Amino acid sequence: MKCLTYKFNELKEYRFVVIFAQYKNQWIVCKHKNKTTWQTAGGHIETGEEPIEAAKRELYEETGALDFSIKPICDYWAGNDNQETNECLNGQVYFAIVNELGEIPIDSEIEYIKLFDEFPDNLTYPEITYELLPKVISRI
Repeated sequence: MKCLTYKFNELKEYRFVVIFAQYKNQWIVCKHKNKTTWQTAGGHIETGEEPIEAAKRELYEETGALDFSIKPICDYWAGNDNQETNECLNGQVYFAIVNELGEIPIDSEIEYIKLFDEFPDNLTYPEITYELLPKVISRI
């Protein structure tokens, strides 16, 4: 998989959001119920939803974040090299500082979260995460 980054709001037709979040200066990383790997919070933008709204919703749904500040970082595109079969996979990246964590909603696809000083090796989307992480770090 390939991941390219762009200035914030440069792309259009956004489908996804990715949220890199910290709580007490540690990264919040999520363990999906159906996977053995780790991932950042994020997901699909619902019909009629703005990307920032999706980022706030996904952050709560996947981490239980109750009180947080969130800011835009960049746009990204992820997919394979075959443009003819590649659908629009544009997204926006956000960074959040979480002040208060609550329970993860019961219907969440996330089993639990863990706090890390550095991102773990066993990531669900390493090509995307390691492309986006330096952009986030340079902006915080």
